This record gives sequence, C-alpha cells and structure tokens, in this order.
Amino acid sequence: MYKASVIISIYKNTVFLKAVLDSLKLQTERNFEIIISEDGCHETVKSFVAAYAFEHDYLHLTQEDLGWRKNKALNNAVRHTRSEWLIFIDGDCVLHPRFIEMHLRYAEENTILSGRRVKLDEPTSTYLLNNTPQSILKMQAILWKKLLFGKGAISYPEEGIFISPRGLLRFVHGMRPTNYLLGCNMSFSKKAIYAINGFDENFALPAVGEDTDLLWRFLSAGFKLKSIRSAAIQYHLYHVQAWHDNTENKKKMEAKMERNEYFCEQGLTVSE
Repeated sequence: MYKASVIISIYKNTVFLKAVLDSLKLQTERNFEIIISEDGCHETVKSFVAAYAFEHDYLHLTQEDLGWRKNKALNNAVRHTRSEWLIFIDGDCVLHPRFIEMHLRYAEENTILSGRRVKLDEPTSTYLLNNTPQSILKMQAILWKKLLFGKGAISYPEEGIFISPRGLLRFVHGMRPTNYLLGCNMSFSKKAIYAINGFDENFALPAVGEDTDLLWRFLSAGFKLKSIRSAAIQYHLYHVQAWHDNTENKKKMEAKMERNEYFCEQGLTVSE
C-alpha cells in the first residue's frame, strides 16, 4: 500500500511537467504513486511520459480535449488512486524535497491540509527549469537572498521558505493559519473526498470549482482545515497568466451554498 497518491493536473506543457517529475525524484518520502491527470489527450504528452525515467509507479490518465474539464479529470484520478491519502499539485509547481513528507506528517483522516506557493519571476523560473534537479536544492538559498536583498518580481517569496517542524523556528507554523484552499497544494483522505462526492463537474470554467468550492463543502461535511504553510513548499514556474472571469463560477457556488448542496450531484458518482 502506498502512503500517498500524488495527483498532477496538467494540460500540454511537458517542459514544466519534467521539472515537477524531477522534483518528485528528490523527495525524502519515497512511498508514493504518481498519477498524471491530463485534461486532454495529446500525443506530445503521451510520448514524453513514455520516455521519462520514472522512479515510482505511475498512471497517465487522459480524456478527450473538449475545453476546460479539470474537475472531471480529477475525479477520474481519484477513482484510480491506490492509497488513502491524496495530494494534489499542478503541473507548473516544482516541489521542495520534503513536500510529500510534510503532507504526510500532518495527515489526519478528518483534516484538510492547505499549503501555498511562491510565484517565481521569469529569470528564477528559467534557472530552475534549465538546471533541475540540482537547482531545486539551491532554491532555499536563492529565496533567502531575495528576501534579504530584494525580491525582484517574485511574488510571495516568504511562502517558499521551508521551516522545519523540529527546528528553532518551528513556532512560526502556529503563526501562519489559512482560510482557503489552493488546488495546487492541498491534500486530504480518500474518505473526505468521497464524503462530498468529489469535484463538482458542473463547474466548466477555471477557478473556484477545483478548490474554493471544495472548502465550504468539506467544512459543511464536518472536516477541518489545517495550514501547512512553511512546511509543504512549492515553487510556481513563471508563465503568462491566462485570467478567467470567475463571476459565473462564484454565482454557481453561492447558489449551491444556499441549498447546502455540499454532496455534489455531478461528481465521483453521477446522479441520473
């Protein structure tokens, strides 16, 4: 039995995916499986995955590319998991070597774990991409330097600083709560996601549906949110943001909240 299933959401970008997979090779925790959840079915991704030298068991799951259907792809990934603890990341987020270890350290059946990410600027992202996996081991020194002498265009550099739960600064963990989920850095038990019937496939646009909507549903079902900021660290690779208006999704979520529809109709099981 694996200790964790690491689910990677991707769409086409194999350059970023390579860096993410390289970071998984450096993990201190070794007992996990990898599930590549592709919202599409592209030959370039298929060829890359077939040629990549994996060190862990993996599955590459695809679906027809009919527009944004990330939630459908994630539900399919959940169905294929072979562990009881599920860790969700995106294909543009490179992991600190202790990322999986920290998610498992704080794992509890009735707790939803929520982390953050540091958003790298273009030069730092390029360095990370061109020098992995060695550059991953240098990221902490780079980010400390950015914090002390000027962060440049890096956003949230403090979110990229790892603080050991056994170190002198361990008290910082208790000072960094959170009140929201990011789909690129969250984990929970299989029991939890089945309790709310998975990701709501009624959301057919990016934002809200793959994380914000999950949180109120988890809380309504009796689960608790726990911050793992400063522990589960990831480095978000630079790319031009494709912003989508989330107004429609917010309205949809608010309507479901009013009905207390935390067990979604179109999820892991689908209502007829």
